[in-house]
Amino acid sequence: MMNTVILSWVTFIYLAAFVCYLIRIMRGTEFWGRLATITASVGLTAQTVALILRWVESYQMGIGHAPLSNFYESLIFFSWTIMLLYLVFEWRIKNKSLGTFVVPVAFIAMAFASLSPNIKNRIQPLIPALQSNWLTSHVMTCFMGYAAFAIAFGLGCMYLVKRLDQGRANPSGSFLRFLPEEDTLDELIYQSVALGFVFLSLGIITGSVWAHYAWGSYWSWDPKETWSLITWLVYAVLLHARLVRGWRGKRIALLSIIGFACVLFTYLGVNYLPGLHSYLQS
Repeated sequence: MMNTVILSWVTFIYLAAFVCYLIRIMRGTEFWGRLATITASVGLTAQTVALILRWVESYQMGIGHAPLSNFYESLIFFSWTIMLLYLVFEWRIKNKSLGTFVVPVAFIAMAFASLSPNIKNRIQPLIPALQSNWLTSHVMTCFMGYAAFAIAFGLGCMYLVKRLDQGRANPSGSFLRFLPEEDTLDELIYQSVALGFVFLSLGIITGSVWAHYAWGSYWSWDPKETWSLITWLVYAVLLHARLVRGWRGKRIALLSIIGFACVLFTYLGVNYLPGLHSYLQS
């Protein structure tokens, strides 16, 4: 299938983009920064085309549905949302350093989807529980939230790395001088977490409606539902601590990293536990 060939190439394009971002942050050369952005944009465009082709091909097979229905497609879409949101952030903050910390997440998701022998990449008919328009809205909102949390994770890592500059005799000689200031990173972490929190909340709500439609119950304490709630609570604590308790800096950066660890477990870890979402292993 042409879409899988394109997606395999996208994996290596994202790897090339990461290398360019890394060289840029190490050397501070704008040429590598521009090349990194162009490469990432080319990868995102190619990935978008591949997703559209996969969607069209599913209709040609008579089982038409959005490419969001199995583990392979969810990994591809996860990577796509990360790159889309990252490039928007890069354009907004006018700083390419974040790419060094975020693009690898998209690359790893693509590599896992493309290279793992245990993941099936063929287009499959939807099981009855997935034959609902709520599938698209639920998956899209959840993964947009996950992508925003991936951005917050990258910003949290940047903040902790930036703190290494403190106490250096010659901080201007370090690559850390190319990172945004700590106050800026702190504010960006808050903004990205707030965005992700809104999308995750919408994802949980649409998922509950979908569950009622598919299984007759809004909430069943399925492992993925339970861990989605735990993840939501972790980020709720972060936002509460930031807005009410006045937490800033290192503590918020650490919470953003812990939160993303919960995201990964919610998305990947619980798929291997028995439950209503076990179909994602396909």
